[in-house]
Amino acid sequence: MKILGIETSCDETAVAIVEGKGGLKAPYFKLLGHAIYSQVAIHEQYGGVFPMLAKREHSKNLVPLLEKALKEAKMLGRPAKSKKAPPEMQKKIRALLEREPELAESFLALLPAIPRPKIDAIAVTVGPGLEPALWVGVNFAKALSIFWNLPVIPSNHMEGHIVSVLLPEKKSRPESVSFPAVSLLISGGHTELVLVKAWANYRIIGETRDDAVGEAFDKVARMLGLPYPGGPHISKLAEEDRKRRPKSAWKLPRPMIGTDDFDFSFSGLKTAVLYSVKNLPDLDKDSVRGLAREFEDAATEVLVAKTRKAIEKFGAKSLILGGGVTANARIRHAFKALAADFPGLKLFLPAPSLSTDNAVMIAITGFIEAAKSRKLSLSRTFKADGNLKLS
Repeated sequence: MKILGIETSCDETAVAIVEGKGGLKAPYFKLLGHAIYSQVAIHEQYGGVFPMLAKREHSKNLVPLLEKALKEAKMLGRPAKSKKAPPEMQKKIRALLEREPELAESFLALLPAIPRPKIDAIAVTVGPGLEPALWVGVNFAKALSIFWNLPVIPSNHMEGHIVSVLLPEKKSRPESVSFPAVSLLISGGHTELVLVKAWANYRIIGETRDDAVGEAFDKVARMLGLPYPGGPHISKLAEEDRKRRPKSAWKLPRPMIGTDDFDFSFSGLKTAVLYSVKNLPDLDKDSVRGLAREFEDAATEVLVAKTRKAIEKFGAKSLILGGGVTANARIRHAFKALAADFPGLKLFLPAPSLSTDNAVMIAITGFIEAAKSRKLSLSRTFKADGNLKLS
């Protein structure tokens, strides 16, 4: 089964084509084509993602990225000269993309000349995320569905981060995930512990009560005078401090590390950094390095402690990490050490290229959802939902 994935939940615009086989029991995948455009440089001046600007960039880049992904997958075909969509179809497309006129124009200028690719369905992120950004991808997927007469699979962005581990870094098949599994999803917008009983069977068992861990990294980086996105800068300085001295010179709290639940809280840790900075006569380079290290260590210890508790309670046979914060080297190392404490536990980490938001994971999610329902529908009644929950 070949699926076109579309991702526009935040500040990455992405399109991918994935071939999936094996059904729900033994799914495996081959990446055929992938194109992504990151808006990080655009949003850096705002210190975070500006939703309406993200929406505009998605509108501008979706069609060129689709063309690029189809070309990489060798599905572009030979473009027909001066071909136009029938008037009635043009009317439908323009009405659907009424709020994205730039996307409508580029769609109608290019798509009629492209032969319909040999794909079986379109998967698109419907949430969670920034709703203005989500709607661009949703409406684009619906327009493609009308144009190519293909079913659309509404996909959950967080499920995408879980199943991203199913595409191995190498071309060989990945080791199969054993259930039950525990998945820790850590990104700029989410920190969740999920019990995975089977593919497409998820239950959130813990989540953050305030800031997501990635959000805390960015806010602490801003306090320390570091650029956005803050995670890579904090990690770099933290590692420098570890090379300079064996022990941390600072002591920050580990919020909720000893509670009986699986929830997280990073607001207090962030506030502790703020007070530490305010109490300094001068925020010099040495203090920045030391605070970056202590913050990263504190956040990592909390994540590991809560995940350990979940593995023990639910008898997990696999541990899956997902989300952009999994690119953090300190966190990856800590979870490899955690997995080593449980004989027989399988650890699954996404490839670095699939840690951040991408359309590959959305195409994989589409395959999983299609295998679950066993039938595809041409219904286009779904909508974007910025607060969509994983279930």
